Amino acid sequence: MISYIIRRTIAAVILLLVVSAVTFGIFFILPKLAGQTADQLAQQYIGKNPTPADIAAVKENLGLDQPVYLQYWDFIKGIVTGATYDMGPTSERCDAPCFGYSFKTHEEVWPHLMNRLPVTLSLAVGAAVLWLVSGIIVGVISALRPGSFFDRATMGGALAGVSLPIFFTGQLFLLLFSYKLEIFGRTYVPFAENPSQWANTLFLPWCSLALLYAAIYARLTRSGMLETMNEDFIRTARAKGLRERKVVTKHGLRAALTPIVTVFGMDIGLLLGGAVITEQVYSLHGIGEYAVKAITDNDLPPILGVTLLAAFFVVFLNLVVDLLYAVVDPRVRLS
Repeated sequence: MISYIIRRTIAAVILLLVVSAVTFGIFFILPKLAGQTADQLAQQYIGKNPTPADIAAVKENLGLDQPVYLQYWDFIKGIVTGATYDMGPTSERCDAPCFGYSFKTHEEVWPHLMNRLPVTLSLAVGAAVLWLVSGIIVGVISALRPGSFFDRATMGGALAGVSLPIFFTGQLFLLLFSYKLEIFGRTYVPFAENPSQWANTLFLPWCSLALLYAAIYARLTRSGMLETMNEDFIRTARAKGLRERKVVTKHGLRAALTPIVTVFGMDIGLLLGGAVITEQVYSLHGIGEYAVKAITDNDLPPILGVTLLAAFFVVFLNLVVDLLYAVVDPRVRLS
């Protein structure tokens, strides 16, 4: 077990390095192949009407005149140990993990990501609880009653939930429950300030995300349960005289959860990297909105920071999923 965890951890670190190298290449190598020069990239750090001396100083300070592999090494070293930028008469220390400074605001990227992470984390975790619980419950009941009215109605609703985009359901929920009925608030309130108001303002975004994902999880759970309930070990459990509830929950559902755990790890990791559409619709100042603004402004360091943060969440949660396989499904053995 310990050796498996060590191997998976090493593989996760290597994968993060590969992702960082690919991401760095997309943002720093491809522009050069498209014709962008180091002077043009350095000019984005300065502003309007820079002098040749200013451009040369920025190129030297940021290492833009160095070979690409040295630039990548400095980038990785900045993430691990931090970096010091010479700003002329003074020097600025960017503590680890350092993702550099914004082209537009000249502020550190990492503090902005951490300030916005609680919003995205609140959105992703709350929605995940809703879609996981509702999706699994609906999927199990549908699998136990295949062809029934409940099965047909819920699977039809699941198809509608998958088909409806968030920018439609989100606007509809806002119109009905925030503007017309005025049940839910529209301005995000941090959990530490007012937990009840925090939940009130996030309930509609949670429902918008959960409507989409619960439909997927209900269909996955239903198909997994239909397959698992016909296995030999289920018939053996029933032959031993176990109650049907125990057969379903302890044996059938546990074995059917393996694909659910896999998809859940990927989904929650991607959402922690920014629920772009949902944050835009509900005006939530999370990582997704930060990424959209950076892309609109052609602000390279924030885009790079969001990309690597999202990659970290995806890789880390997939590592957790691998370790949970043996807990969820006893047929899986870690060696």
